[in-house]
Amino acid sequence: MGAIPHEKGTDFRVWAPNATAVHVFGSFNEWAEPGLPLVLEGEGYWSGTVPGAKEGDHYKFLISAGETTLPRVDPRARMIDPETGNGVIYRDRFDWEDVAWETPNLHELVIYELHVGTFSAPKNGGSGTFQQVIRRLPYLKELGVNAIELMPPTEYPGETSWGYNPSHPFAVEASYGGPDGLKLLIREAHRSGIAVLLDVVYNHFGPGDLDLWKFDGWTENDLGGIYFYNDWRAETPWGQTRPDYGRAEV
Repeated sequence: MGAIPHEKGTDFRVWAPNATAVHVFGSFNEWAEPGLPLVLEGEGYWSGTVPGAKEGDHYKFLISAGETTLPRVDPRARMIDPETGNGVIYRDRFDWEDVAWETPNLHELVIYELHVGTFSAPKNGGSGTFQQVIRRLPYLKELGVNAIELMPPTEYPGETSWGYNPSHPFAVEASYGGPDGLKLLIREAHRSGIAVLLDVVYNHFGPGDLDLWKFDGWTENDLGGIYFYNDWRAETPWGQTRPDYGRAEV
């Protein structure tokens, strides 16, 4: 699912069961609409290969729902450009350097809950980053900490957040350093003898800045469409945005 780059281009695959057509467009075709058509595989999945699309290119899907066209960010985007909000084709080339690692036993964990944006925030303002957390690992080690629990680092709207309003659940927050920044923190934490735990949010998404909302145009009761419950089960204290885990695709 999502965008999978390879030597001959990029494979794209998305679930949009109520779409009448799906195209992908982006920097690889100068954002010319409607873009390159994807083929319906069955069961609502659309896929295709774009020979010219490569790692680092920006992209979106263009969902056709009858007479309506909906530009949508890939629900499985691994990286989001913070300035444009576009999906970015990401290829995993990270070198883990074969760092030896064994997680401490559960009863031996000394956990430090850590919010990346404030734990290492620069004194002149702005948000902290994974790289800045790495610089403070010796401090945590000295405290006796052997596990850090990161408050949700998935992509969220705006520049600051505690992470409990995820908008792109498969992408790592770009302002922190993106997916490679997170991997670097994990590698260096392991090198220092520190485990890394991730807080996650599965109860709700958003509620703001959600391309998942009415993703392929379908909805019931004017609620979220295919990725969400569309009845009383959608209700949370943070909006009517509970994912529909009754759907295998979700």
